[in-house]
Amino acid sequence: MPLEEIGWLRRGACRSSDPDLFFPLAPTPLQEARAKAVCARCQVIEECRAYALRSGESEGIWGGLTPEERRRSRFPSGWRRPAAS
Repeated sequence: MPLEEIGWLRRGACRSSDPDLFFPLAPTPLQEARAKAVCARCQVIEECRAYALRSGESEGIWGGLTPEERRRSRFPSGWRRPAAS
């Protein structure tokens, strides 16, 4: 991962948090809410979210989004329509 691509990481609100908050073995709604609260006050939330979507991060909370929320963002409802005949 090139340094210029992740330089924003040093400014992330999560840098002083326990990584298990963002990458739990068994996520719960409370854990997700706590992680998202950290993201909500982060000055680099947009960079973090864009990185996670661009790189296809499949685990953890990135930019305030869960893996499922990132999947829905990449593949919005209705994207899988039958081909025209």
